[in-house]
Amino acid sequence: MASTLIYGATIMTVDSRDRILDGGWLSFEDGRITGLGEAVDCPPRGDFDAALDMAGKLLMPGLVNAHTHSAMILFRGHAEGQSLLTMDGWYNAIREPELAMVADDMAPAVALSCAEMALSGTTTFCDQYFFAEEIAEAAAQSGLRAVIAYGIVQLGDEEKGVEELAKATAFLERQRSADGRIIPWFGPHAPYVDNSEALLKAETEIALAYGSGLHLHMAAGPEDNEETMARYGLTATEALERDGFFKARVHAAHCLDLSDNDIAIFARSPAASVAHCASASLRSGKPGICPVHDLRKAGVTVSLGTDNVAANNSYDMIAEMRIAGLLATHREGVAQVISSRELVRMATIDGARALGLDHDIGSLEIGKAADLITLDLSGPGYSDCPDLAALLVYSGSGRDVRDVWVAGERLVINRQLVRQPYHEIRNRYSEAYRSFWSRVKARKAAA
Repeated sequence: MASTLIYGATIMTVDSRDRILDGGWLSFEDGRITGLGEAVDCPPRGDFDAALDMAGKLLMPGLVNAHTHSAMILFRGHAEGQSLLTMDGWYNAIREPELAMVADDMAPAVALSCAEMALSGTTTFCDQYFFAEEIAEAAAQSGLRAVIAYGIVQLGDEEKGVEELAKATAFLERQRSADGRIIPWFGPHAPYVDNSEALLKAETEIALAYGSGLHLHMAAGPEDNEETMARYGLTATEALERDGFFKARVHAAHCLDLSDNDIAIFARSPAASVAHCASASLRSGKPGICPVHDLRKAGVTVSLGTDNVAANNSYDMIAEMRIAGLLATHREGVAQVISSRELVRMATIDGARALGLDHDIGSLEIGKAADLITLDLSGPGYSDCPDLAALLVYSGSGRDVRDVWVAGERLVINRQLVRQPYHEIRNRYSEAYRSFWSRVKARKAAA
């Protein structure tokens, strides 16, 4: 792969010192960062196959969307007035129409989601859904990095649970040897509510055997805890710890309804993390707010996710940083209880850490993968400011993203997708969208 030098940019490294290099430079080759530094130390441009002047741009690590369901872009706008963090809302608005889905719906839907993520600066996403094989293939074609969790919904059907476990295990086997940008996980949809105790234990054993993570929805509201309190006198988190679930890497989305003891369980589980989906939780109408400040104070890794775009409607992770900051301030009653710099870390290196990828992505450091984005700092909303992170979080937008690289491959050039034009992706999706909702309508009419 050609060697590349980026120079003249303002570089936000998100390294351990949170260094910001004004007019700095960064080089990469064979998908890896080979150097970076201050303007005064910039190497000769002629030493590289390509030299890119990025004056007026912010260069930073690609964003990590730590929880989404990319195929569910098909539901955008179809869940208005429904709380998707309740069993009834999810079942009526999502689960019933999902029964009309077919594998061919996945590629066009995931392609559009990946395009929207790339164009707003996301270079890695964590997905959980059915049709994991098709989602993995579509994600690979986009060029993004993705953790794909095979979604398992049992809903009391023991035979279905056994069947889905076998399929999920086969998915782990096949994807282990695939392109390193796609990482296979297990995705028990929700503990005890729609995955039985026996199934959860089996999922944990297989995840441990394969070194895979477990990505699930957790403590999204009282329903989760009501189920386990009635059965065992324990919260869902306590029941999962009792059943050995936290021996594996656990990545839990939402976590609106955690007790102090639940937080302590996450804190003493070194590979446990939380994906905070601030926009989705606000739109759900649920009274609970993820205790991000308490979790972070306890040493728990908290990342940020958009959730699906029926619950959020947007993949803009910069907007997600802003809303997460505002929501934490509202919950704690303390101005900027989570600083802008911490919010940037939650959307980058903490997301990488949650997925077990912080050795490779999430910050700009020599030896790490060249997963990079640039943003235009010359437009409206950007002005001289003593705090670049505050400018990004509270004035910025995903629409300011100009360029995107993953593993050194340039996927976006000046807001244009490289692998496939956006209009082609959008047109193909529109056909799939019409086909899917026609089937949903026909199914309802036949019922």
